[in-house]
Amino acid sequence: MPESKPKLRSTQWFGTADKNGFMYRSWMKNQGIPDHEFDGRPIVGICNTWSELTPCNAHFRKLAEHVKRGIYEAGGFPVEFPVFSSGESNLRPTAMLTRNLASMDVEEAIRGNPVDAVVLLAGCDKTTPALLMGAASCDVPAIVVSGGPMLNGKLDGKDIGSGTAVWQLHESLKAGEIDLHHFLSAEAGMSRSAGTCNTMGTASTMACMAEALGTTLPHNAAIPAVDARRYVLAHMSGLRIVQMAKDGLTLSKVLTRAAFENAIRTNAAIGGSTNAVIHLKAIAGRIGVPLELEDWTHLGRDTPTIVDLMPSGRYLMEEFYYAGGLPAVLRRLGEAKLLPHPDALTVNGQTLWDNVKDAPSFNDEVIRPLDRPLIADGGIRVLRGNLAPRGAVLKPSAATPALLKHRGRAVVFENLEHYKERIVDETLDVDANSVLVMKNCGPKGYPGMAEVGNMGLPPKLLRQGVKDMVRISDARMSGTAYGTVVLHVAPEAAAGGPLAAVRDGDWIELDCEKGLLHLDVDSDEVDRRMKSLAPSAPQSLGGYQKLYVDHVLQADEGCDLDFLVGMRGAAVPRHSH
Repeated sequence: MPESKPKLRSTQWFGTADKNGFMYRSWMKNQGIPDHEFDGRPIVGICNTWSELTPCNAHFRKLAEHVKRGIYEAGGFPVEFPVFSSGESNLRPTAMLTRNLASMDVEEAIRGNPVDAVVLLAGCDKTTPALLMGAASCDVPAIVVSGGPMLNGKLDGKDIGSGTAVWQLHESLKAGEIDLHHFLSAEAGMSRSAGTCNTMGTASTMACMAEALGTTLPHNAAIPAVDARRYVLAHMSGLRIVQMAKDGLTLSKVLTRAAFENAIRTNAAIGGSTNAVIHLKAIAGRIGVPLELEDWTHLGRDTPTIVDLMPSGRYLMEEFYYAGGLPAVLRRLGEAKLLPHPDALTVNGQTLWDNVKDAPSFNDEVIRPLDRPLIADGGIRVLRGNLAPRGAVLKPSAATPALLKHRGRAVVFENLEHYKERIVDETLDVDANSVLVMKNCGPKGYPGMAEVGNMGLPPKLLRQGVKDMVRISDARMSGTAYGTVVLHVAPEAAAGGPLAAVRDGDWIELDCEKGLLHLDVDSDEVDRRMKSLAPSAPQSLGGYQKLYVDHVLQADEGCDLDFLVGMRGAAVPRHSH
């Protein structure tokens, strides 16, 4: 027998002739909605993270209109609603603090309202995982539409990458290589159109992850924000979501273990952000897929990084799209038998391989052949040892190869404020061989685990020509950043991790090949130091921050709130009338 079509959720609100149906339809009709919109057609929510305080997503009103056109064309009824917009560029203390809050907003908005499916409008770093996390917990039909990257930045007639240029120019300013006027002149040219960072930062990475997971239409990740084809994709996504609602193609049928394995391998190939480790773990936790740090080791290792984009390489997202975008990358991985699960289902009803098997590639400099990679062994390195019992991560493609096996003495900063105060001290006992260590910047300690792990180098060393040093912290770093930076040390210092015990002068060993991060201090001495430390009470203002600090999981677990993990479904709430 053919599989029966699922009953639409929205009929529980609008499909009855009783008092409740009367009220639900009547209240909606005050917007000028005619009777026939309530005739049993799919009602599709457009979950919009538009905000003028989130510049990456500030063009989403227009994007939503194109989604609506597609929904109407397919015979659905679109209803747009706002959710919390966790904007990376302006939000303090960090957008990571509110990623989970945004996901709660998304989950409850979907579950409590008469929608049969959702289009997730996301762009800025945390909005993509937040929307996928919230929708996954409801397990409704959902499709992601990303906002797209901004156009290439320009300075002195050359391309500059958003985010990456800030770190580069600021180090040059501190080294005395450029003056303040030149530094500030880059502002307008770096961000010259709507869209997310144009480097392979976290926003572009998570757009690629959404596509590799199968939750978007092909080419979603790379089309520039202001390219007309971005609006065509929005229209086609609106068209597709209506059929997904009719077919009952829910997220749990797409977000399988196979999909996450494809995404991890893809992240290695594109030189993606370390933040993907945390976000994919959190999304997987919501849909009920087991995912561990070790998966990044056995799936990411020996995968060549073939996308030559800043901060690891030379180019920007415009070139990536013109070269063929993510489908071209996935085709090359598939042809080399490096795509773990080419038969994984995607939201257009086709397999991942069906979507990319004929994808053209137009520029072998931007998307390199596998025999001429940017990095022969890319991906994310998972490090363990007595300094990180539950793991830490490092991105080799953005690091200095000579520092990937290193031993040096620690220069310790107790928190971000201590770092800012101490790093500019001309008498600081530090040299190029030192290891910079920063504590109390993890999920509980900051709170929110800010992107401060890529500590700027001491100015006195910058003036000597030092360009990179080993840096270790329980913080994160921007996907647009670079350097030999060890991040996400777990457990964090504020949660009683051994990072809290490190002191100036301690020897630390990093061996990326062996996956080792070792503090050369006797375990008994570490225990004595830990017992002597005063309890690190994370500063909290109460409210959501207290909820976060009390319930946030560590980096190796995805930094979700413990009570949010799991798929609760989209059962229709009880009537309130």
